[in-house]
Parts: sequence; C-alpha cells; structure tokens
Amino acid sequence: MPDRLATELGTYKRLLPTLLKDEGKYAVIKGEQLIGIFDSYSDALAEGYKVAKLDAFLVKIISGTDTVAYFSRDVDSACITPS
Repeated sequence: MPDRLATELGTYKRLLPTLLKDEGKYAVIKGEQLIGIFDSYSDALAEGYKVAKLDAFLVKIISGTDTVAYFSRDVDSACITPS
C-alpha cells in the first residue's frame, strides 16, 4: 500500500524554507495545499478535521530538523530484560 501521506510530506518539504519563520508552530497540510499554521497541536488537528473531514491530512510541527521515531509491534517479549 502506498504511503497515504507522501503528497503531504512532499508539500511540507517543499514549503519548509518559508515555513521556518514559524518554527515551533504546527502546519496543517492536505494534498499540496497548506491549510494553515497554528500555535497548538490541538488547534491544528481541529482545523484539519474541519477541512479534510475523514480524508488524510498532515499536522506537523515546523522544525529545521527532523526527529525520526521508530516503533515496532514485532518485539519478541522474550527479548525484553526485566528491570
């Protein structure tokens, strides 16, 4: 299955140089359109649902650096060491 948010992530990367003036705020992107920039995640999320309804949209904190987090559901519990 293709990445449903690939277009939105591409739009974010394309707009990033101009978005950086609002670093620390949250961008809402649907497709190739910037919906808006918001001070809080909850405001951004609410606007995303208002505009996109149940369609895919992206809420991303505006930042000059990306932090990548990877979470796996395929962890074998036998490998976890009790503390």
